Formats: sequence, C-alpha cells, structure tokens
Amino acid sequence: MSKTVIIKIPGVERVIDANFNRAKEGLRVCEDTARFIIDDKSLSAGYKSVRHQLTAVIDSLLLKKMILARNIVGDVGRSTTFSESKRVNVEDVFNANTQRVKESLRVLEEFVKLMDGSSAEKFKRLRYKVYELEKRAFAAR
Repeated sequence: MSKTVIIKIPGVERVIDANFNRAKEGLRVCEDTARFIIDDKSLSAGYKSVRHQLTAVIDSLLLKKMILARNIVGDVGRSTTFSESKRVNVEDVFNANTQRVKESLRVLEEFVKLMDGSSAEKFKRLRYKVYELEKRAFAAR
C-alpha cells in the first residue's frame, strides 16, 4: 500500500478540483442520458458506479484542501466557448460530456501522479471504464 505524499505545488489542487468537478458533472449527464433516453439500466448503473468510484478516490485525496484552493472569480479560463453553448441534439450532449469525462480523467491521472501514484492508477482504470461505457452506449443507440 503506497502512502499519499502531499507536495505543495501552486495550482495543482485547483487543477485537480476543476477536473474532478468536470468529470463528475459529465458522468451525471451520461448517466441520465443512459437512464432516461437510452433506457438502459445497466449502462446507467455503469456511469453511476464510475461517478461514485471517482468521488471515493478524490475523498481520499483531501477534498477540503482542493475546495479551499478554488479561485472562481480569478479563474482566467472561466469563459464559455461557442461549442460549449450550442447543442443540436441529445447525441451532441452525450458526446460532449463523454469527451469531457475522458479528458478530465486523464488530467486527474497526470496531476495526481505528483502526489500519489496509486490514485493516479485508479483514475486510469476509471478512464478505461468510461471508454467501455462509451462503446456500449453507441451500440445501444
């Protein structure tokens, strides 16, 4: 069992916090799409499981510290792009959120390596679970 090593690097907690929130929100959108639109109980449960596993990993990485590091007002990348504000159909919503989740899990995997290699590996496994769920969702549509 590896021990978590806390390294104070300015901004890392903010990166982790932002990507945790981004991944968790995207997973909820995918979960609800699977549940209410695709009507696939197993697929919905899969997204829910990943969301809960994500939360469990983050809780062990000092959630309070990340929340306290937030700088919502001073965030230089807070604006919304045109593509984020426009969706044509449910597939656009689902695809955008699937991509958001995969990218966020990759960012979490990379930055958490600075603090805890075993948790980084957990994010990698979650990312691969999302790849599989994405494949199942496309097959179900």
